[in-house]
Amino acid sequence: MPSRTLSLPDVEAIARAAHEGQTDKAGRPYAEHLAAVAEGVRMRGGSDDQIKAAWLHDAIEDDALSVEWLDSAELAYSVKALVLALTKRPGEELASYAQRVLATEGALLIKESDLAHNADPARLALLDEPTRTRLEVKYREVRRLLGLAEPPQSDARLA
Repeated sequence: MPSRTLSLPDVEAIARAAHEGQTDKAGRPYAEHLAAVAEGVRMRGGSDDQIKAAWLHDAIEDDALSVEWLDSAELAYSVKALVLALTKRPGEELASYAQRVLATEGALLIKESDLAHNADPARLALLDEPTRTRLEVKYREVRRLLGLAEPPQSDARLA
């Protein structure tokens, strides 16, 4: 008898529960970021497996779920591979991380959505100047390493 695979609503519920109580750098519920990344993947034409991975992309890195949980989860191998590819390891150089993302089919689309939300000028505007500047530099470097074009400048920065 084939095992049941977690549905997209199942994965969303698991991710929301796993990140319950966590906030982003601006103090917003972390699930808002996950939802934005998942929606960005959907809007970019991503598959259901990519959308599932988008919901889970920070779960291991943020200690919301364990690698053991992922190993035993009723998820397609492709979802697990995407989550692991998108999980930055402690002390890992950005170049190594970017190489893994590029080497894993489907991961770049998720990372592009993640970067788009992370670097949203409205979201960055909520941060203190040193944090905002540090993250802008980091996101620009990751985009360069991944071969992604810079997003268009927002008029919000000119105000």
